[in-house]
Amino acid sequence: MLLRVVVAVAVLVVFVYGLIDVIRTDPRQTKGISKPAWIVVQIVLPVIGAILWFLIGRPRGTAPARPAYSHTIAPDDDPDFLRNLELRRRNQAEADRLKMLKAELDAKERSTDDGKGTHGSESGEARGSGDAQGTDEVK
Repeated sequence: MLLRVVVAVAVLVVFVYGLIDVIRTDPRQTKGISKPAWIVVQIVLPVIGAILWFLIGRPRGTAPARPAYSHTIAPDDDPDFLRNLELRRRNQAEADRLKMLKAELDAKERSTDDGKGTHGSESGEARGSGDAQGTDEVK
């Protein structure tokens, strides 16, 4: 008597698990026959249908399919949006840094140009003679 109950419960568990697995599987991933046909096979042949499903019809080695949401995803829940947001933030920070460096360089060039105009050619001659001496020393 106990054996019959255990067998009946095992058959019911295999049938329900197999049927739920078929229903939750993406129709494009079923093998052998179409998804509705697998459901019919499982209902008509409860244990054999489930065994066939697990051996033949079930997709192997694939990651579980992500559910396709019919509603829009909030930006703070969308990993692609967050990744792109971080990239945009980094790019903007780099652009700001480059603008600051360019402004500093322009300011230095203006101050150097202003310095040349006030000292005249004397500083240019002194700089030129220093360059010649440095070149002679290297030779």
